[in-house]
Amino acid sequence: MARRDFAGTPVGAVGLGCMGMSWAYSASERDDDASVALIREALDLGVTFLDTAQVYGDGHNEALVGRALAGGHRDRAVLATKTGLVVDRAAAGGMRRDGRPEHVGRSAEESLRRLGTDTIDLFYLHRVDPAVPLAETWGAMAELAAEGKVRRLGLSEVTVAQAAEAHAIHPVAAIQSELSLWTRDAMGAPGGGAGAFSGDSTAGEGPGDVVGWCAANGAAFVPFSPLGRGFLTGTVTAADFEDTDFRGRNPRFQEEALKANLRIVDVVRAVAARHGATPAQVAIAWTLAQGGHVIPIPGTKKPRYLRENAGAAAVELTAADLDELDGVPPAVGSRY
Repeated sequence: MARRDFAGTPVGAVGLGCMGMSWAYSASERDDDASVALIREALDLGVTFLDTAQVYGDGHNEALVGRALAGGHRDRAVLATKTGLVVDRAAAGGMRRDGRPEHVGRSAEESLRRLGTDTIDLFYLHRVDPAVPLAETWGAMAELAAEGKVRRLGLSEVTVAQAAEAHAIHPVAAIQSELSLWTRDAMGAPGGGAGAFSGDSTAGEGPGDVVGWCAANGAAFVPFSPLGRGFLTGTVTAADFEDTDFRGRNPRFQEEALKANLRIVDVVRAVAARHGATPAQVAIAWTLAQGGHVIPIPGTKKPRYLRENAGAAAVELTAADLDELDGVPPAVGSRY
């Protein structure tokens, strides 16, 4: 697989988001043994940039990734996890933010234990806590870097102003935000407030051109959900999900919105047909085309989709393809 640079370390151009192995999507499809095998196959394919978080399955996903990397596989991966969100069944969406320095330190120790490692390669602030100054949270994370418990620091779903504030204290190595053909908030697209993370005080304002900020400041930009939570693969054509699958409550996947959004998939299919590729590969290739610093992390639990996603790194979109894809209609419905 083609490689990209993350803070001086070569990684596969396409990474792997591990969240769905433990949380958010169909519970009936989860299989820990199969997920361990898939993560190891990913490493064999050159998919070396692995993403998890403390809140995914309330620690389960970190433990699962740690199990997959045990037995001599840890050095083959660049491992990212996150702090700042905790499971809270009483909170909206089943989670709440916690950016207190004491939580950051404690959660890092818990992550190290679950992951079975001495050092985390990339430690993200999952969401900024509006009740805690960003400087305090980021300062506590910087202390972890100074202690050698984490190598690099990142942010998730932040504005340009927040990125700049953090970067002035300690270098921001990566920003992770949703980016796909139907979610372009992080590129400063008009209407970027199409639903920031639920409860976000910046909802409606848009984050600004975060992708461009990363390019200008030597940070990687890491798109999550580059496949539009599966929609851009062209396989989701009806609003029919298990009760455990959060897409059943997502505005973009409600029946009328979903039907309207299929116009986007039609364009992706047309470009894919010209390249002998799949719609998923074209959707991922579009994110890769946004800059050499962009490292998408599509998630999957199935080996055939893993191999398909990895193959996106070999799809070279033309200027005409990009013009056509850039012109797809805006998504109907907010993203949360």
